[in-house]
Amino acid sequence: MRVLITGGYGFIGAWIIKNLFAGGHQVFVYDLKEDARRLRPIMPESDVARVKFVQGDVTDLAGLQKAIADQQITEIIHLAGLQVPTCRVNPILGAQVNVIGTLAVFEAIRLAGDQVKRVVYASSAAVFGPPEKYPTGPLPDDVKLLPSTHYGYFKCCNEGNASIYYQDFGISSIGLRPWTVFGVGRDLGMTSEPTKAIKSVAIGRPYHVSYGGFQDLQFVDDVAKIFVACLERPYKGAKSYNIRGHVVDLPTFHKAFVNVAPEAAKLVTHGDRQLAIAYDLDDAAIQRDLGPLPLTSLEDGIRQTLDAFRQLHKEGRLDVSDLDAPKTVVSTKQADEP
Repeated sequence: MRVLITGGYGFIGAWIIKNLFAGGHQVFVYDLKEDARRLRPIMPESDVARVKFVQGDVTDLAGLQKAIADQQITEIIHLAGLQVPTCRVNPILGAQVNVIGTLAVFEAIRLAGDQVKRVVYASSAAVFGPPEKYPTGPLPDDVKLLPSTHYGYFKCCNEGNASIYYQDFGISSIGLRPWTVFGVGRDLGMTSEPTKAIKSVAIGRPYHVSYGGFQDLQFVDDVAKIFVACLERPYKGAKSYNIRGHVVDLPTFHKAFVNVAPEAAKLVTHGDRQLAIAYDLDDAAIQRDLGPLPLTSLEDGIRQTLDAFRQLHKEGRLDVSDLDAPKTVVSTKQADEP
């Protein structure tokens, strides 16, 4: 496959690239600027050099068309977008990037004819409302979506537009709804805090996770492998899928962390505020249509992340600037980027 990844220099994008290379695929990153800082901690420099950078704005239809034609792209992973805080402060800009940008990707695919076989795009668990708005028990993909942010509604719009492109033009697409994704490279957003706690323990530093309650913790390598599987496996249609990791509360995460690193018992603390996104999401549909899918145990995901941070620290390559950045403050009625 010759895969174009919009917004590919982000956290999840870096791990997707790592897994695409492992599968023998070629990777082209379409982004505003070249920035390999999230690639270098997880892959050798020889692989970083294999990534072909294509400069462009995701809202630029002509630029996308040129990239698809020039690089002979056969599949697309669409990750480019602005997160909750930006969409809240500037909803017009948020809509231009998150909605118009996604439409531009689908239009570019349509105009390319049969060249692009499939697009897999990042939706979000933020399409769901607060947990109290739903019945107890795992929620299927097609329950009523009740987002509490512009960002969540933009993602709902993208899911709807993807279905119309399949209805009208037969463009197959898969939307994935991550929740709390953790691992090396996660340095932005409210739910980056579990990763930052692991990084802090790697350098012997205390850390307070500002929220509590339940969330769905998903190891980034699993999420990346799911994106790649959605490109590789047989599929026809346009559906948005929940993905599921480990639905646990913060005390359970803390206990698992202590099992891996006993020093976390004193170094890591957490609050009790529940994030305002339904967390118990059923992944039966994606397992049925595209499974089986990977699921690393919570302790193993923590251990792999901690070991990687410790090794980077030993090599003098661990960036800890994110630990000193102000935490995102979000009320229980406004969900942040999962």
